[in-house]
Amino acid sequence: EPSLFAVAKLLETGLVNMRRIEILWRPLTGHLLEVCQHPNSRMREWGAEALTSLIKAGLTFRHDPPLSQNQVKLQLLLLNPLKELSNISHPDIRIKQLECVLQILQSQGDSLGPGWPLVLGVMGAIQSDQGESLIRTAFQCLQLVVTDFLPTMPCTCLQIVVEVAGSFGLHNQELNISLTSIGLLWNISDYFFQRGEIIEKELNKEEAVLQKQAEEKGVLLNRPFHPASPFDCLWLCLYAKLGELCVDPRPAVRKSAGQTLFSTIGAHGTLLQHSTWHTVIWKVLFHLLDRVRESSTTADKEKIESGGGNILIHHSRDTAEKQWAETWVLTLAGVARIFNTRRYLLQPLGDFSQAWDVLLDHIQSAALSKNNEVSLAALKSFQEILQIVSPVRDSEKPETPPAINVSVPLVVGTTTATSLGRSFMRTDSIGERIGRYNGSEPPVITDEIEDLNLWWAAWNSWYRIGSESTRPPITCDKLTFIPSQPFLTALIQIFPALYQHIKTGFSMDDLQKLGVILHGAVSVPISSDASPFILPSYTEAVLTSLQEAVLTALDVLQKAICVGSEGMQIMYPAIFDQLLAFVEFSCKPPQYGQLETKHIANAKYNQIQLFAPAEWVALNYVPFAERSLEVVVDLYQKTACHKAVVTEKVLQNIIKTLRIPLSLKYSCPSESTWKLAVSSLLKVLSIGLPVARQHASSGKFDSMWPELANTFEDFLFTKSTPPDNLSIQEFQKNESIDVEVVQLISTEILPYANFIPKEFVGQIMTMLNKGSIHSQSSSFTEAEIDIRMREEFSKVCFETLLQFSFSNKVTTPQEGYISRMALSVLLKRSQDVLHRYIEDERLSGKCPLPRQQVTEIIFVLKAVSTLIDSLKKTQPENVDSSTWAQVIALYPTLVECITCSSSEVCSALKEALVPFKDFMHPPAAKV
Repeated sequence: EPSLFAVAKLLETGLVNMRRIEILWRPLTGHLLEVCQHPNSRMREWGAEALTSLIKAGLTFRHDPPLSQNQVKLQLLLLNPLKELSNISHPDIRIKQLECVLQILQSQGDSLGPGWPLVLGVMGAIQSDQGESLIRTAFQCLQLVVTDFLPTMPCTCLQIVVEVAGSFGLHNQELNISLTSIGLLWNISDYFFQRGEIIEKELNKEEAVLQKQAEEKGVLLNRPFHPASPFDCLWLCLYAKLGELCVDPRPAVRKSAGQTLFSTIGAHGTLLQHSTWHTVIWKVLFHLLDRVRESSTTADKEKIESGGGNILIHHSRDTAEKQWAETWVLTLAGVARIFNTRRYLLQPLGDFSQAWDVLLDHIQSAALSKNNEVSLAALKSFQEILQIVSPVRDSEKPETPPAINVSVPLVVGTTTATSLGRSFMRTDSIGERIGRYNGSEPPVITDEIEDLNLWWAAWNSWYRIGSESTRPPITCDKLTFIPSQPFLTALIQIFPALYQHIKTGFSMDDLQKLGVILHGAVSVPISSDASPFILPSYTEAVLTSLQEAVLTALDVLQKAICVGSEGMQIMYPAIFDQLLAFVEFSCKPPQYGQLETKHIANAKYNQIQLFAPAEWVALNYVPFAERSLEVVVDLYQKTACHKAVVTEKVLQNIIKTLRIPLSLKYSCPSESTWKLAVSSLLKVLSIGLPVARQHASSGKFDSMWPELANTFEDFLFTKSTPPDNLSIQEFQKNESIDVEVVQLISTEILPYANFIPKEFVGQIMTMLNKGSIHSQSSSFTEAEIDIRMREEFSKVCFETLLQFSFSNKVTTPQEGYISRMALSVLLKRSQDVLHRYIEDERLSGKCPLPRQQVTEIIFVLKAVSTLIDSLKKTQPENVDSSTWAQVIALYPTLVECITCSSSEVCSALKEALVPFKDFMHPPAAKV
């Protein structure tokens, strides 16, 4: 056992010689510091006890003059051995050292004065590897300093307090201490804000002294963040320290530090001088974003096992990559918010446009990251910076600065989160300070051209995000990243707000770019596990949010074009093309690259399908395509006469697109599609045909007519068969739709035949002829035949032929050609029906023919008698000899019908034969 006698005597000597302590303090404490490094623990303990007792005694002794009266040298001499203890690595010595610091603070804290840097240095010297109890004791000291002694210490020490508090945040031994230290930084910032004026004065005074000393020595003043003012430097040190904690390896620390940093800048940022904002943006915020982006992109994707005990990690946070994703989201949102709320301060800075570009670059890289959480949050930040109003003018700013309520959600040791968030009013002097931005500076006038450049930069970023994220994958393995529906919806929803700022320069090229993105976005399938939440049930014909957003974007464009210049109005055809591409989705859903998707668009069968987990599901595009078609019709009704719409053959394109569902008819995925297509076609033609006739001579509609004829043909004589479960009432409803089409032909097309190509009229006549002959399906039962033969349709076709077979108003041979054509078709048609009836009557024996066929022959016989009566009344020169020859050729066929058994047919036959008396002449005498 070593002898402790010497240590005891050294302590005694020190205590009795306190009056002349300066003489023996250095050798005395030197010996005791050596004892503190002794290998024997008991010896060390006594050495430390003796040394700390001497220091405490020295500080409490009534020196002459007292320590408080500017005895700087003596105080530093007394405290220096305490600092020297930091060089000793034995934990028991360090504990004694920290206990001594705690006791000094409790007894002498108010009068430490120039000794503060030394005391704070002792706390800050604790390393992470020195054990939990040491760190906890040191932190207890720091808490005491921040709680009680900030107002009593020299303002030059405040920066050291920030440094020390930050260093505890970085200690990884105890999470609660790190979180509580962040709470202390918030409290420190709160103190800076409330005592801003006093701190600033004192720091400026100190700065002047240091500046003078530096000039005397002929050196430059070296301090961090120079040339910002000393008070601003204090804030910048605080921000930088919080920024460091924002990239800590522990997610809880990062989250807490991030929230505190952005709350602090948001609440107290107005105290900074204008030029300091440059440093905040470039050195603090962008530097932080760079580091977070780098850490997020290189983070480990391995699953983290849950902590000990029963602590479980949620699946959205179970890898380092997902935890860093949360940090990235928080940081980007914070920076975007500052850009939005503080734009009136940032925009007058010389390099605001560069800062804007850097922010857009960060938003872009986050939006294109393969993490759904980060990418969606990036778009929300994008939306936030685009809602920026123009800089606040003087008149609009509040006269008195408002109270700022700040609540920072933190987990801080045993401290509750709400106790850290304080409400405080700015004092008048601070208000005056903020008045620098309100009154004395000239109001900020935005340079409109520069402003426009900012919006175009935003458009370019939006386009890059859109084109990258909606581009279909080249290969389709399991790792293919498909953007989520909420992401795509948010992306498209940004466009209307952005467009308001760039519409003056929005060109055709930009419209093409937009079209590619809109088309790509709606083509993206959804993951089968998300489908129950996004897909509407089959009975509801509703649009998804994304489809709504796409149509809204086009609506915004179309309204802007409507009131825009002539140059903008040439965009109408491109809008139509885009919408018509969407209309096609009803029958041909879009393909997303080579990705295999399950289609569930067949809404007719209302079946619910279950999917294997890894599948992609294509959306039900029918409601979207139908809504697009309604928009097309509505837009065409407004723009049919527009020059660009006529020149770019929009009507032809509409007909061409509608031909797809019309020719499929019963084979359409949804029955509603072809019905809407017919009604749309009728509406479009009622507007478009007069325009087409008006431009008949220009040849702009020449290619439209054959397209229209083929569309009528494909629809009226469809190759698709009605489903077996179609009721007779439904069939009759569908027939009435066919009848409407024929009525349109008779009212809108044939009366204006002289303005329409002859080939087209010929096709229409052939079609009417074909329609007036009943087409019978072999699948009908006998009972259904009467109904299913489209009797009404045939009748309307025949009546239309009859109506145009002659015209009393014909004044020129050109106008008469439709009458001759119709007449020839009609007579041939009558001849065919009569022949078929005679044949069937002969074969049927005593069985009556179907009612439908009897009705048809009666109709034809009545038509023949009406026709002959009309021909007689017509001017002789308007009826050529070949027509009369065809009429007379009917006579032998009519005579053959006399043997028929039906009384109704007989009476109709009588009426048809009577007019032939006028053709009876004696044979011409041979010369």
